[in-house]
Amino acid sequence: MPKLTLSVNQAVISRAKRYAGRTGVSVSRMVEAYLASVSEPPQAQEPPILHSLRGTLRKADGGDYRDYLAGKYR
Repeated sequence: MPKLTLSVNQAVISRAKRYAGRTGVSVSRMVEAYLASVSEPPQAQEPPILHSLRGTLRKADGGDYRDYLAGKYR
């Protein structure tokens, strides 16, 4: 794996090392995860609540709801 040299404030390094020790992850892994998260294009993810509800209204008729909304927003 290639190496990368960074210049970081000493106080930030100290806090990062303490955090890494508490969480059981290396500072390198934390930096890698951060860089991966900001360098990859955001992926559209549906909120977990929507995922859990998927398919529950397959037999529902949307017409009643459309009529309700049409009346509500007139």
